[in-house]
Amino acid sequence: MLGVLLQMFALIGVGLLWSWWQPGRLETEASRKVLVGSVYYLFLPALVLVVLWRAPLGVDTVKIVLAAAGGVLGALAVSFLACRVCRADPRTAGAMILAASWPNATYLGLPVLENTLGAWARTVAIQYDLFACTPLLLSVGILIASAHGAGGRRENPLKVLFTVPPFWAALAALAFNLGGVPVPEWIDGFLRLMGAAVVPLMLVSVGMALRQGFGQLRHLPLVIPVAVIQLFVMPLIVFGAATALGLAGEMRIAVVLEAAMPSMVLGIVLADRYGLNAGVYAAALTTTTLLSLFTLPLWFDWAGGPG
Repeated sequence: MLGVLLQMFALIGVGLLWSWWQPGRLETEASRKVLVGSVYYLFLPALVLVVLWRAPLGVDTVKIVLAAAGGVLGALAVSFLACRVCRADPRTAGAMILAASWPNATYLGLPVLENTLGAWARTVAIQYDLFACTPLLLSVGILIASAHGAGGRRENPLKVLFTVPPFWAALAALAFNLGGVPVPEWIDGFLRLMGAAVVPLMLVSVGMALRQGFGQLRHLPLVIPVAVIQLFVMPLIVFGAATALGLAGEMRIAVVLEAAMPSMVLGIVLADRYGLNAGVYAAALTTTTLLSLFTLPLWFDWAGGPG
């Protein structure tokens, strides 16, 4: 597990070094947006399509979604309570709640699961994110951000959800899968070729996003409860939910690792868009990402991973 994480974090480090060095005088944020945009609109939908088209769908899919939703909603409840205790202002509270309640299920979770448990685990990561985390983020999450933001945008959550390209790819893949539509060989090869670009580009973009957080570490007292909820409380909730739902073995390990991922990168965009405290969110993203190098192996062992 640690060896896999070191490989993943080496790619994150490449992105971080890029943000400091800026080769070719390419502005970091512009470069990151190009990488994220290409993954979001092209490569990730291709990966989602090729994985879910052939994925075994059944009772376990429902269990994964229920465990994931339970983790997000449980973390939301705890983070609301934490914000009341620390008496954070609305903009800061909104950033803390988003950072504590939604894990980096795809950008870091997918490559970690795939390289730790095998290619089959990509299905878990995609279902965990697109069928639970993303719908909750683009409905409940947007409502929370709008309510706590300062002059941020007001959008219809349902409309936002249906503008997400990977979500449409997931719906198409489900239709093909349940309809028994075979995957043409040339389409399969094309989608796999595109999907192969997802992991390195995602991890490099995560590294580029971390630089902002190093300048915001003065917010560390507010980040500590976020890290505790994101890295310990949420996976504990999901572990209990997965066990109660009957998930066991590597399937339970996969969903617990998804829950134990650090804060999602997309939260920085949402914080800016809705007028939340982006500095607090950036600090939370950087802190939880770095700490996850140590906490993920712990959860792997506690969830029953092989030594």
